[in-house]
Amino acid sequence: MSHAKVSKTNAARLLDGLGITYELRAYEVDPDDLTAISVARKIGLPSEQVFKTLLTKTSDNEHVFGVVPGDAELDLKKLAAAAGARKVEMASLKDVEPLTGYIRGGVTVLAAKKPFPAFADETIELFDVISISAGQRGLQLLMSPADYLRAVSSAGEATLADITKSVTA
Repeated sequence: MSHAKVSKTNAARLLDGLGITYELRAYEVDPDDLTAISVARKIGLPSEQVFKTLLTKTSDNEHVFGVVPGDAELDLKKLAAAAGARKVEMASLKDVEPLTGYIRGGVTVLAAKKPFPAFADETIELFDVISISAGQRGLQLLMSPADYLRAVSSAGEATLADITKSVTA
């Protein structure tokens, strides 16, 4: 199998512009399994360090990103509270690409078409390295959480909050 040269995504170019160090890591895409847990396995990181970016819509018709660990579920109630909204629901899949410029499985806050406010789960700070989508399926960006948050803040608003569902034993 030939490995094409990994081309830089807009997200990677944004990081370059900010002087942020990162690693691009490519993986084999399975269109039937775009889960962060599957991506984590392929890039060799624990799933709690691979963050997925979800686009949501508030009751005021505003959009916000929720950035949560790959092994966790976004808690829409907690996100609504963090965003100061009455209610938050997942954005419809057909709206994701027109609003962010990215397709499902490749969504990232970085260099998204519109700088929607982003809420990252507070566990993001627990790790030396996190992985997020580079803006296309099959490519992840690895960097420090602090650098990620700085990059997100450069484009818009980045807030840390507890936005994952509590796991009940």
